[in-house]
Amino acid sequence: MNDRRTKNLKKFNIRFWLIGLLLLSGLILTVTHFVELEHFTELVRRAKPKWLILALLLQIVTYISVSVVWYIPLKLAGQRQSLWSLIPLGVAKLFVEQSVPSGGMSGTAFFVAALKRRGIPARVCMATLLLSLVAYYSAYLIAALTTVMLLYFYHKLNTWIVLVTLVFAIIAVGIPVGALLLRSIGKKKLPNILLKFPKLNELTKEIVNSPIKMLRNPRLVLFSTLLHSTVFVLDSATLWVMMKVVGVDVSFWVAFPSFVFASMVATVGPIPLGLGTFEITCVSMLHVMGVPIEAALSATLLLRGFTLWLPMLPGMWMTRWALR
Repeated sequence: MNDRRTKNLKKFNIRFWLIGLLLLSGLILTVTHFVELEHFTELVRRAKPKWLILALLLQIVTYISVSVVWYIPLKLAGQRQSLWSLIPLGVAKLFVEQSVPSGGMSGTAFFVAALKRRGIPARVCMATLLLSLVAYYSAYLIAALTTVMLLYFYHKLNTWIVLVTLVFAIIAVGIPVGALLLRSIGKKKLPNILLKFPKLNELTKEIVNSPIKMLRNPRLVLFSTLLHSTVFVLDSATLWVMMKVVGVDVSFWVAFPSFVFASMVATVGPIPLGLGTFEITCVSMLHVMGVPIEAALSATLLLRGFTLWLPMLPGMWMTRWALR
């Protein structure tokens, strides 16, 4: 009885410190980028409300789309979760990834922990995660190839853009393939060098025990990929709306490659969250596509405000709620 109480107390303390660390990291992130946040606030103050409302609606739909990607496999696995209860989980996951930069791994760990707190078996959590991972990078790769085609059409394609796309393609293919290989290796005995890492050994066991039939369902994988592709389209549409906010009328097909390529640079670059690299790349791409530099900078800052800064405060609260 005492052992169980001690174990529960230990889990509570770990969860308490984890929440505290996330909140502290979020606060530091906000304070250290206060200047960018101040610029965003000033731009919002001068913008027309109808465009800001449209941008907000587009971002809300992105969270709904990601939640549906989780909702369907959980339902197929017999784990009934309300779609609306998964939306705050998406906001909290974004906050964790912003607060603890780790190439998306912090958000992944949080996602699995949050689902486990809801009583969902670990194998189902990992199956949902693997499906989402494969669908996400498939959608990302499609968006990247579409970007290259559009830039070629606009005669803006050059060597360094092709090189960045190739590096990104290797990452986009390597991560999901690596996860599936880890699952295959896990069916046998892990190499001795990996056994020295208990967490990795535990993660491998959870991946091995996850039902693979979801990934063998072409319709499910295709639908999940389309949902993740929708997120890229909606984020690009948000950038297009921001161009309207600053008074520049451009085609959506200018905003889309600018956003996606900036996201690719942020992904392959060494700087957490692409802070700075995303902004520089997005502004440069918009300018190359004919947008005045001042308007490109203002639109990019507005976009980052809606996709990065606005979710911070609700994300803090939702993270605590998800790990209670």
